[in-house]
Amino acid sequence: MAMLWALLLLYAAARVLQIFPDKVPMLAVVALHVLPPAVFAVIHGALFYRLRSIVTFVFLCLLVGNIFENLGVLTGFPFGHYYFTERMGPKLFAVPVFLGLAYVGMAYLSWTLARLILGGTRSFPAGSHMLTLPLLAAFIMVAWDLSQDPVWSTILHLWIWPRGGTYFGVPVTNFFGWCLTVYVFYQLFAFYLREHLVDHDPLPPGYWQVAVLFYAVSALGNVLLVIPQSGPLVVSDPTGVRWKVSDITGTCALISVFTMGAFALLAWVRLLDHKAGNRR
Repeated sequence: MAMLWALLLLYAAARVLQIFPDKVPMLAVVALHVLPPAVFAVIHGALFYRLRSIVTFVFLCLLVGNIFENLGVLTGFPFGHYYFTERMGPKLFAVPVFLGLAYVGMAYLSWTLARLILGGTRSFPAGSHMLTLPLLAAFIMVAWDLSQDPVWSTILHLWIWPRGGTYFGVPVTNFFGWCLTVYVFYQLFAFYLREHLVDHDPLPPGYWQVAVLFYAVSALGNVLLVIPQSGPLVVSDPTGVRWKVSDITGTCALISVFTMGAFALLAWVRLLDHKAGNRR
């Protein structure tokens, strides 16, 4: 458990570093945003699902995510037309390696919150949850992207939408594409778990709490972006449309609070309800 809390603290520090873009290399900021959640997912997941199953989860994330992302860059489906710049580091075909790892960490956290919201701290997906758990997890994952995509693309230029879009330079199709992509590997993982159930000892409440807090810290990190920083006050997307930086960061902060924050709160309340039920 100590390692899990250490990773949470490291990730929290990384979210603070993002408000000092002139003092920290962008690649280092990206790495610190991506690697702690990915390592957390493997360690945390292995305790509940066992190593074989969490490795399967990671494999599905990387495989499905990279297939869809490369397809998106090459064809525009399902996200819309875009490409990645060199600011995210080395690529696997047309997609940065760090992006695949970003899928792993946040996808796992989103899946875990969905489990808690649906009341599953011990059981594996069964019955209607075989479909509702992957769908809810997909929405929780998309909330993460919705709350930061314009910052990473329109402001920081880690990826570019050549045709722009109505959401601060990001096309709406991007979020439907995200929902489809993550739903596919969540559904595949649910099918996998149905065939590979394992027995495990009950885990302490702190095990689940640290995962909820990790997702909540991600939301709070987006809120920090409203702090005024050095740099341009207005940015342009590739179509020439000009956007106020404060409008982008302010909107992303609001979305973080009322989508990511809401999901984290729901998961936390369900966890408290479950804990109280065990005491009766």
